[in-house]
Amino acid sequence: MKFDLKVAAKEHLIIVAHRGVSGGNIPCNTMTAYEIALKQGADMLEVDVDCSIDGKLFLFHPMMERAHINRPVILSLLPYSAVKKFRYVNQDNARTPYGVCDFDEFLETFNDRCFINIDKFWQNPRKIYDAIVRHGMLDQVLVKSKPSPKVYSWLEEVAPELAYMPIVRNRHDSHEELKRRNINYVGAEILFETETQPIIDPRFIETLRNEGILLWGNTIVYSMHDCISAGHNDDTAFTVSEDYGWGWVADLGLDIIQTDWPMMLIDYLKRTGRYSRQ
Repeated sequence: MKFDLKVAAKEHLIIVAHRGVSGGNIPCNTMTAYEIALKQGADMLEVDVDCSIDGKLFLFHPMMERAHINRPVILSLLPYSAVKKFRYVNQDNARTPYGVCDFDEFLETFNDRCFINIDKFWQNPRKIYDAIVRHGMLDQVLVKSKPSPKVYSWLEEVAPELAYMPIVRNRHDSHEELKRRNINYVGAEILFETETQPIIDPRFIETLRNEGILLWGNTIVYSMHDCISAGHNDDTAFTVSEDYGWGWVADLGLDIIQTDWPMMLIDYLKRTGRYSRQ
């Protein structure tokens, strides 16, 4: 199966499930959470990837051990034989049957099924890239990073075909440079603290879209202390209104939205005529 993110974005808004869909007794970044996300209609799975001290890649948000497994350890400092013995805890901090997932197993399971965004890519770029190639999934995968000449050079030299987006806040000053480089620059993830930032100026958004650059927005709330969508997010979709939380972001003219509530967001977008692009 051939995946093409730009073609898919012409059909409808691409919905990304942030770490899958978790809740109740099902933790994030587990195979079950990702299967649920696809059942709820997500087009792309966002995954966090870490690496054991003996070089084995696995799904986990680095430095979140206390929150997710309730243990005073750092998994990246342990051999994988120890890592795979841990179990996630649920939202009540009770132990679950869900363990850390092997990255190769994840790739094999979701091969030819959806788009995949690999977060934390730049902590182990070569290992992750080699795994993507080994599974024949270059067309499915998207990686992102903060703007970085080091990252740009690595992509040019090692993985020019790998779909890439910079994560830019309030402004996008690397657009022209990225166009000149031998990088598969497909879009940009835009973060903005207020409604008046240059990155969401309608003229700038129109310029990027006319140049074939996809725009990724977020309605997730990773931290109440880090505003990334001017207060228009999953939380305010429920506490204020869907139009304020989700509609405002969709109306910016974005191509991709990352959420923790894919099924409800998709339902809203369809009900309000914002989902389909055709």
